[in-house]
Amino acid sequence: MARLKDHYFKVVQPKLKEEFGIGNIHDVPRMVKIVINIGMGSAIENPKHLESALEELTQITGQQGVITRAKKSVSNFKLRTGMKIGCRVTLRREMMWEFLDRLVSLAIPRIRDFRGLPTKSFDGRGNYTLGIKEQVIFPEIDYDKIEKLHGMDITFVTSTDKDDQAFMLLKDLGLPFRQSSQTAA
Repeated sequence: MARLKDHYFKVVQPKLKEEFGIGNIHDVPRMVKIVINIGMGSAIENPKHLESALEELTQITGQQGVITRAKKSVSNFKLRTGMKIGCRVTLRREMMWEFLDRLVSLAIPRIRDFRGLPTKSFDGRGNYTLGIKEQVIFPEIDYDKIEKLHGMDITFVTSTDKDDQAFMLLKDLGLPFRQSSQTAA
């Protein structure tokens, strides 16, 4: 069993059940999936960038990603319906827990000038989205083999529809959120 999954069942789940006064153990907030998305606007001119981004995404997550295509044509961006413009991967179960553990313990501490994750990125339905500017924070990426620096969006989907419960879940799982005194400054 993944280290963070074991921590969830032994420590986090009983704590959340007691804190929110939840009677049924199945109503306690839990992680459902993690979706990692990379949008490559430069893939329109150079499709090779998208191939390398997909390869890096596979290295980071340990799971093969899929290429996403444009849903609409936008003439200002020279974009046509069906063009390849990004890639994504959805992690569930063991792969999700392993990725979350590596993100919290290895990748996030490598972010330059890190002052904590923003607390305003919840969507109102208990999901949290985190934007990363460079893929080099992951130790799986070899810096010499990078063709182009790109960012990615990581969405944590939880079973609850309340942001405060999702915040406590993610905080107890180890995501380093900003302190409220720092956000006012």
